[in-house]
Amino acid sequence: MKLAHRFLYYFGGFTIGIIFLVFFLSGKKTSCEYGPDARTLKSIRVLKHEYSDQAEQFFTEHNIDTASVNHILKTGDVDFSKSKTHLDSCNIYNVFGEYKKLNLEIIIERCDNIATIQKINKLP
Repeated sequence: MKLAHRFLYYFGGFTIGIIFLVFFLSGKKTSCEYGPDARTLKSIRVLKHEYSDQAEQFFTEHNIDTASVNHILKTGDVDFSKSKTHLDSCNIYNVFGEYKKLNLEIIIERCDNIATIQKINKLP
């Protein structure tokens, strides 16, 4: 078989496979979150959120709401070097992100059923 025919068969099958995937997965809530940051942030997003007194005070002082936390949980980065991920009960994560030109650091305690936003710091 000629090399051109091999490429034609390969790309034909590849195209049919892509169309098949797009057709069957288009209506489902599928995601491709494979990196450690994305998996950690997704596991925090799906849990119920509680806010500490310090976090609520930060919201009132800077005139922002909990949407900032949700935005950072979608677009932020986890600093695993500052996080405590090998604790017995609940892991503590440091998440960095930007919301309305504010650089924020959020310290989140993730347990089995709940994620508690412990502290929010404004970074320079």
